[in-house]
Amino acid sequence: MLRSIGVLAATGVAGFVALKLVGILLLPLLGMFLGLVMWVLKIALIIALIYFGYHLFQRLFNKERPSEA
Repeated sequence: MLRSIGVLAATGVAGFVALKLVGILLLPLLGMFLGLVMWVLKIALIIALIYFGYHLFQRLFNKERPSEA
């Protein structure tokens, strides 16, 4: 009985240590990935705003003006 509890506790401690080591090693990669995603979203937002502004000005300046008689 005590041996099985000891094995279970050792497995839990080893899993906890392994999880912490993997987290420490992979956390910088996760940060870099999130930074890349935010950079791509920022560039996409800038391009979308330029596109929207271009089409807005096209609509404003290309209206049919009535002829002045």
